[in-house]
Amino acid sequence: MKESMRKSLRWSWMIAVITLVLAAIFSVISTAVLSGVAWGAGMMIVFLIVLIGVMADTIGVAATAASERPFHAMAAKRMNGSKQAVSITRNADKFSNFTNDVIGDIAGVISGTASAYVVLQLALNLGHAEGSVIQFWISVLFTSIVAALTVGGKSVGKTIAIQYSTPIIYRVGRLFYLIEVKLGITIFKDKRKKSKR
Repeated sequence: MKESMRKSLRWSWMIAVITLVLAAIFSVISTAVLSGVAWGAGMMIVFLIVLIGVMADTIGVAATAASERPFHAMAAKRMNGSKQAVSITRNADKFSNFTNDVIGDIAGVISGTASAYVVLQLALNLGHAEGSVIQFWISVLFTSIVAALTVGGKSVGKTIAIQYSTPIIYRVGRLFYLIEVKLGITIFKDKRKKSKR
């Protein structure tokens, strides 16, 4: 019990640190990119960030919904990515925690910050000062659209993830396989306990 609690706390701290680092990196990148573009391109960047969040959430749900059995059959046929897909399903809790909570939440925070920047740029482009009534209503409208796309997209993503969990996770497994082969980075290690003799 203490060992599992220790592992859980270690994972929580690790996720917190990873979130801190990734949030800082993505925030710097998005700010740098948005500072050099017009409001129209800024809107497209915001929608792209929302799409990344929706896709991450979809993949996370697919991992929790997927079964190991189809991937064992694929592994028997030596299909690339099948072993990685098995590892994803075995670590579904950690995998979904990373995709849904880390990537998904970071995307949500950054899309909110980016939306505020785009609204300001649009208001200034229309000739309205910062803090004007027009800027307020543009902010309300754009934020509402972003929120609707995020929530609606995740809702649709969950339905797709549950119905097509196996092909989704297999594609992610293939991506992990390529990362392992090309970069030599193993994302999930198989930590099955060996039976004692």
